[in-house]
Amino acid sequence: MKETGLPEGLLVAWYGDDFTGAAAVMEALAFSGLPALLFLEPPTPERLARFPGLRGVGLASTARTWSPERMARELPPAFAALRALKPAILHYKVCSTLDSAPGIGSIGRAMEIGADLYESSLVPVLIAAPQMRRYQCFGHLFAGAGDGVFRLDRHPVMARHPVTPMDEADVGLHLSRQSERIEADCVTLEALAAADLRRPVRADGRIEAVTLDSVDAASEAEAGRLIWEARESTPFVVGSQGVEYALVRHWRARGWLEAPPPPCGIGRAARTLVVSGSVSPVTAAQIAWSGRNGFALIPFDAAAAAFGGAALEAEIARAREAALAAIGAGRDPLIHTAAGPDDPAVARFREACARAGAETEAVNRRVGESLGALLAALLAEAGPARAVVSGGDTSGHATGRLGLFALSALAPTIPGAAIFRGHADGPMDGLEIALKGGQMGAEDYFGDVRDGGGKA
Repeated sequence: MKETGLPEGLLVAWYGDDFTGAAAVMEALAFSGLPALLFLEPPTPERLARFPGLRGVGLASTARTWSPERMARELPPAFAALRALKPAILHYKVCSTLDSAPGIGSIGRAMEIGADLYESSLVPVLIAAPQMRRYQCFGHLFAGAGDGVFRLDRHPVMARHPVTPMDEADVGLHLSRQSERIEADCVTLEALAAADLRRPVRADGRIEAVTLDSVDAASEAEAGRLIWEARESTPFVVGSQGVEYALVRHWRARGWLEAPPPPCGIGRAARTLVVSGSVSPVTAAQIAWSGRNGFALIPFDAAAAAFGGAALEAEIARAREAALAAIGAGRDPLIHTAAGPDDPAVARFREACARAGAETEAVNRRVGESLGALLAALLAEAGPARAVVSGGDTSGHATGRLGLFALSALAPTIPGAAIFRGHADGPMDGLEIALKGGQMGAEDYFGDVRDGGGKA
């Protein structure tokens, strides 16, 4: 039967392996004219009922920092809950720079769980997102940085990522290292137009991970077509927000979805509060720009989190007083743990973790939660303000301290890091907040959020 339009109900449900990436999917749908909401905790029926007419529902997590064992415990019930909403497609959202490894944030393990849930032996994989300067060409992933585009294993940021440094640009090969069940294949630029992902289910337990090339509007639309046409036999998809960009591109090409008016900015905030746990050189450039353009830069000693207790409480109190002093002087505070990977604070943090005998993941969580608690205290004491959290993992830990249960899109900034409206049952309801991955954005990003966005 020939399709004549989009079906009723939920088109996409997604599970994000970090908070900023999960929010980016919601943004891609919402600014395309499809109502979408991102939940920060599993939604209850009552909360879902407060938002009728949704075409996309997501759930954010910090799975990018999880072990395969934790994934095996937590992903099956989460995926099953989203599947129960009866979406046309269930999307496991991963970073557009493929952050993952066999022992941490394993995309391969998540792929096994999703494939088993749907009893599917093929999983489409779309990491590329040309709008964000992420390209896959003949199976290899490339990402923009500054004025250049680099193969992932030669990327100036990702090749030296502090947790999951990328040493392989071949997406299929990277994923096959993370699961003994995965056989990787690629639909290349040459084959996109004639390809078909509909396959009989295999009986040997193997999973065919089919990565999709995408470098421009035409190839992106073809990738969207392949995913959409195969949704009945292979409804579980892995990828970045490029999945939603591709689907929207396909739906528009078919005349099923009209382009909405360009979203507008929301104007300059009376006050903007920024916390950053990122060590990316991209964020470092943004911090430096902010210091030259009216923000008060306040270092936060993350090494104190290795020991916790009184040392950490004292550091939180010190940063809080410095931020309140900046606000009193009419400046916007930007509290940061490091200004790039070469900041001596990074070495101090690692040394402190070693001395304390603490696992880095646990200490990073404590840092994120501390920044979240600090942000919540400042919002309560200083009055209404726009908030920004920088760092994908930091965003997941920090937003948990704000009492928010969901986010909706409010105004665009750069693709993947919009300004959102927070939804809560308490005083944070209506909070304007932006979440930014460490390697994302131009150097004036924090200023753009302060000014209210509006960039398409």
